[in-house]
Amino acid sequence: MASGILFDFKKFSIHDGPGIRTTAFLKGCPLHCAWCHNPESISPKIELHYWPERCILCGECVEHCPEDALSLSDHTLQKDPARCTRCGTCAARCPAEAWQQIGREMSVDEVMAEIRKDLPFYDESGGGVTFSGGEPLLQPEFLKEALQACKAIGVHTAVDTTGYTAWRNLEQITPYTDLFLYDLKLMDSARHRQFTGVPNETILANLRSLAASGCEIIIRIPVIPGVNDDPANLESTAQFLHELNSIRRVDLLPYHHIAISKYSRMGVPYSLPDTSPPSADHIQDIQTRMESYGFKVTSGG
Repeated sequence: MASGILFDFKKFSIHDGPGIRTTAFLKGCPLHCAWCHNPESISPKIELHYWPERCILCGECVEHCPEDALSLSDHTLQKDPARCTRCGTCAARCPAEAWQQIGREMSVDEVMAEIRKDLPFYDESGGGVTFSGGEPLLQPEFLKEALQACKAIGVHTAVDTTGYTAWRNLEQITPYTDLFLYDLKLMDSARHRQFTGVPNETILANLRSLAASGCEIIIRIPVIPGVNDDPANLESTAQFLHELNSIRRVDLLPYHHIAISKYSRMGVPYSLPDTSPPSADHIQDIQTRMESYGFKVTSGG
């Protein structure tokens, strides 16, 4: 049985597919989007985050660290990165929750145990399970086994993907995936690389193949002012989707900067500090443009 690295479960989700859902977040992403609201998802490794404002300097983590990687000096906590193995003991022992372990290894059975707790909500609402990330297809064998286990008990499945993966990875999960939530960010490959770290040829080719295979797909477009909300990109996006014929719905996801505090805790600079969320009128204009191509369009989420 495969195991995977997950960093969160979101219960009672209503924005990741139909009905009430459980969203399982898998760790690791090949993209580095400038606006990423889950920066803790990018590294595929288990990580430890430290919140100094929560620390009460009690020394519990120092005393119990099995690698002697922590020490107290001049009323501050010090960590030796060369010694730290990210075992999570500090997070488990910290009474103030100043340490947070991001990610844990789980078997498919352990994931299914979480999912089974919510089965009554799926039955009543027509919901199910969504595998998100990061990019869940960075862990293709684990994802496939988890999807198969869901289908074995009759649970509706969705996969939220960037599409940046080998086609064989997508192809092998299509029999077990009821819905794909497919991210589409920029049509110009050079600009896509500039703002996400990767080109978009693979993403577009995979979307074409997925659409041709008859899969149900909802396109998700993050609306990032100054990045992808210009008329040229929006028109190019709408034309591309229209040519696929099978795309019926587009979800607009307006930019927000709620995640800036995460970057601060991680000690990582935020790439778009001066970007403001798009106005409601701007989102309405984009929605109207997309609807003119025959798509059902929603915004928010």
